[in-house]
Amino acid sequence: MRKAAGRGGTAVLAALALMGVAGGAPAKQDAVHPRQESTGSVIAEWAGRVSGTVDPEGVLRAPDEAVWHAYVSLAMYNGVVGVEGRYAPYRWQARAPKGASAEAAAATAAYEVLVTGFPKAGPALETAWKASLAKVPDGPAEQAGVAFGQRAARHIVKLRANDGRGASVPFTPAPAPGVWRPTPPQYEGFATAWIGRLRPFLMEEPGQFRPGPPPALTSSQYARDLAEVQAYGARTGSLRSAGQTETARFVARVEIQQALGDHAARHGFDITETARLYAVANTVITDAMIAAWDAKLRYGTWRPITAIREADTDGNPATRADPAWEPLLTTPAHPDYLSGHATWAGALMRALEELFGTSRVDLFIHSAGTGTTRHYEYAADYVRDVVDARVWAGIHTRTADVVGSHTGEKVAAWSLRRYFQRT
Repeated sequence: MRKAAGRGGTAVLAALALMGVAGGAPAKQDAVHPRQESTGSVIAEWAGRVSGTVDPEGVLRAPDEAVWHAYVSLAMYNGVVGVEGRYAPYRWQARAPKGASAEAAAATAAYEVLVTGFPKAGPALETAWKASLAKVPDGPAEQAGVAFGQRAARHIVKLRANDGRGASVPFTPAPAPGVWRPTPPQYEGFATAWIGRLRPFLMEEPGQFRPGPPPALTSSQYARDLAEVQAYGARTGSLRSAGQTETARFVARVEIQQALGDHAARHGFDITETARLYAVANTVITDAMIAAWDAKLRYGTWRPITAIREADTDGNPATRADPAWEPLLTTPAHPDYLSGHATWAGALMRALEELFGTSRVDLFIHSAGTGTTRHYEYAADYVRDVVDARVWAGIHTRTADVVGSHTGEKVAAWSLRRYFQRT
């Protein structure tokens, strides 16, 4: 027999039954990733070096790191296509001298962007850069590639100057039912609000794809959303299965950069295709975050933990307060609507569908949260897991997830019609 979801669980279960909320399908079993020989792709190597450079202590939030992945990926992309052609450079028209090394250009572009932003990491970055160049034959091709990579890096650094990264963006609405406020246990303020006002990489402005408002507090949809997360997202006494719990933890800390490099290696991508893959993925992820945070700033809705604990103030007779309710995972310090993770997941998967020309994305995604790897054959499978996982984690309502994923898809579809096109 299933147990009730914490205090007030009987009322929640009754509400779920009346509203027809399903518990969701069990999560898939973890896949065993077949071992592959590395291609030694310079693009994947430097993309993998970004996290350790910008966040050596593992304390940055996702938006902070995502921006740097976009900077570095774009610099490498411009460096490579400036040598190899085939695709339109990103907001640049420069071309490298004939015969320049694309590998040297890519490594140098990444190195220069990172050392400009993180000069204290200079010695380690220089060592890695020299190791990359050691794989390129000495001579004029290498020298021309290095010089062009430096130009590509300078272009991105100049292009993104004063783009709003890390700026102070206040969020000070008066406390009221439905309005976000800092959540336990740390009660942090909305420190990442700046991402919602960052100058986009691809979109025209942060609110370009802003969705309509979330369900009203007094609506049946709001009550349905809250009942589901209250029953399935509770830390203890929830209706979550063991598989659903694992999915919630898996999704929380996925390693997308690694998955991209693995896909490129297994499918035989050359340096140009790999550079384009990373540039597309990292720019649409970051722009999707911008779109999600724009909505968070605009609507500022409270998180499930606050909504459930203070349900007796929402004016909705179909909700039930549980002052002691706790989510499975700690609630991030920003509003519910839109879900950032669901928004960028929708954007990434739509972008990969556009790039590959099929819904079959064939990704092996590893999670640092669970130490396991799952194989996602199709884009929709990953988006579905993310949407479900954030509810099962107790940190988002389903509407915030579903609308987020749809918004991300719009960001990617619009962007891929305008950038990274074949020449």
